[in-house]
Amino acid sequence: MEVYRAFIFRLLRNYLIGSLTAIFVVGTVIMVSTLQIPHIQYVRLVVIVLISILFMLVAELITLWAQLGPIRHFFAAEHHERAELEKMYERIHRFPGQTIYRIIGPHMLGFSLPAAGFTLWMICTGWLEIPYGFVGIAAACALLIGIMHALIEYYLSVRAVRPLLLEVRRRGKKLYGVEPSLGGRVLVSMRRKFQISTALIGLFPLCLFFLATYIRLQYIDQQFAKEYTLWGVLVVILGAGFAFVGSWLLIRDVRDPVTELTHEMTRIQGGEFGRRTPDLYADEFSALISGFNIMINRLEMRQERNRQLLQSYFSLLAAALDARDKYTAGHSMRVAEYSLLIGRRSGMNEEQADLLYKSALLHDIGKIGIPDEVLLKDGKLSDEEFAIIRTHPVLGESILLQIEPVDAMADFLPGVRSHHERYDGKGYPDGMVGEDIPLFGRIIAVADAFDAMTSDRPYRNGMSDEKALMILEEGKGTQWDPYFAGLFIDEWRRLKHLEVKSKEGVS
Repeated sequence: MEVYRAFIFRLLRNYLIGSLTAIFVVGTVIMVSTLQIPHIQYVRLVVIVLISILFMLVAELITLWAQLGPIRHFFAAEHHERAELEKMYERIHRFPGQTIYRIIGPHMLGFSLPAAGFTLWMICTGWLEIPYGFVGIAAACALLIGIMHALIEYYLSVRAVRPLLLEVRRRGKKLYGVEPSLGGRVLVSMRRKFQISTALIGLFPLCLFFLATYIRLQYIDQQFAKEYTLWGVLVVILGAGFAFVGSWLLIRDVRDPVTELTHEMTRIQGGEFGRRTPDLYADEFSALISGFNIMINRLEMRQERNRQLLQSYFSLLAAALDARDKYTAGHSMRVAEYSLLIGRRSGMNEEQADLLYKSALLHDIGKIGIPDEVLLKDGKLSDEEFAIIRTHPVLGESILLQIEPVDAMADFLPGVRSHHERYDGKGYPDGMVGEDIPLFGRIIAVADAFDAMTSDRPYRNGMSDEKALMILEEGKGTQWDPYFAGLFIDEWRRLKHLEVKSKEGVS
């Protein structure tokens, strides 16, 4: 509650300063410096102001108490649900906006209505000797001052709520390990804030001067006051035009670099690091954009380093597996290359092709769990030994599931588990059929079979590439996916043909 009490203190301090300033402006500009009435009538006007202030305070305190109620109850409690933290975080962000409605509503009306009513009553009874029209002018001045007061209170409240927001984030981190956030949502448009603020700052003194001068001229020359009114309205209209054009130019000058940076951040979130934001500005945005580009450079360097480390990690795992058996050395790497060949030929994008390559590198990782006497046996395996070998896809999946974070290996699990499935459903471990077999599993199965057939084993020599391709041709639609097997056969023969032509050209 200490943070909340400090917030209330700042809120009341800001409100008191703003209200006294507004009353001072009304009292000095409208009453003292413009009205020419006897002193006793000044005293009566001061009484009206004081009574109106009491009405205003009551109306505003009731509204403020209602607005602060949920925030007060939140900080009085020690435990909160996660959804409650998120909701309160957003509510506190909206509090400055509620301040505007409170100032323009209960605050301004709570003062203006009693003041206008008492003033009109005193004019009727003869206690005040001022024209009825002055009450309308005073109401217009009160509206202007109320709007400016609301604007100032808004910006002061924006700063005042920041400690509350930090406390909500701290509690979220402590209770659930996650700090509440708006997640990029825009509750208040910067464009709207700048346009309204700059326009009001330009119009407020102009309008106030026009109204105060009009009242003053009524005591000097009423005919000139009427002529002044037309001229003054024209000046106010021109001033309003300049204020709105100026606010539009200012917001555009701020909006453009912000929009560029927002667009670039969205692009970077999608993993695109290639482009840099052009530095086209001579103000503080130049430093911001320069820092942003430096951040992109470092992120790009870190991403490339992580990619290299991850690639080395996968290659290391594959090499560690292949090192167990000199006859299968390089098998995982070759299967990965053949799989990549098929993937690219089928039109895969680079991201998918990279996942396929890594999946193929790890496809036999489960063989780490197979005993040496079975894995390294010379000659034909017994039925029991073959049953043990058949467990390696499931073992591989289990090994990868133990790597943290849990989702890090999610994209590689289907290919590792299903690379021994057959298109006709007679494979293992799940006996899946056709396109029910995961995409990576169907591709790796073709690459794995080709390398197995063309590699030497203790009990046999590897067959020729062409013979292996013929076996793949015969097994299309039964053992292997006909589309991917066909792609590999055509691409392999095309590459061999190019290789032969190249050698003939050299000769």
